[in-house]
Amino acid sequence: MFTGLIETVGRVVSANRTATGVRLRVDLGPASGGVCLGDSINLAGACQTVTAIDGAIADVDTVAETLARTTLGAWGAATAVNIERSLRPGDRLGGHIVTGHVDGTGRVLENRQGAGGWVLRVEPPPDLLTEIAPKGSIAVDGASLTVVDVGPSAFSVALIPTTLRDTTLGALASGDRVNLETDVLAKYVRRALAAGADAGPAADRRILETLERAGFLD
Repeated sequence: MFTGLIETVGRVVSANRTATGVRLRVDLGPASGGVCLGDSINLAGACQTVTAIDGAIADVDTVAETLARTTLGAWGAATAVNIERSLRPGDRLGGHIVTGHVDGTGRVLENRQGAGGWVLRVEPPPDLLTEIAPKGSIAVDGASLTVVDVGPSAFSVALIPTTLRDTTLGALASGDRVNLETDVLAKYVRRALAAGADAGPAADRRILETLERAGFLD
């Protein structure tokens, strides 16, 4: 479990094909502190298991499913990577709940200074649009961000100077691919509504009443 608050930007040392995927060696920099064999670590939004650790260099074995859903298969030596260690009991949850289970990749449409600040606009896979809402949360390459608006085929987020300076997001260009994870709450709401639609009007009413009591429809 993660928060989406990026600790540092690391670098890929090497990326080598294996029989089951890709073995990545990543320089975690200052985020290597306390990392042990078997720990989970968030690399640009993807939760990976540390299979070896040598100083600040961690190895992870990336499998076919991850390669199919993320940008990790395109990484090579010197690729910059947002890094966050997993939460410990008692840590503050300063961003939002991020699982590290990437839903898919999006395409950057623009990343520039706008009239009201810096704006990053991304085109996600069409099936993810229903899980993205204005003022909701989304993780882009592992960074917790607040959605500004959502259009028919894209969404935008505002990037503050700290995010531009301390993550890889400021260097994104039009056409770049980014890892996306929608808010876990949106997934359950979407699933509940789909199940209600299959079960009929009575189930729809029960679901809506439950969401209203929880405050999600205020």
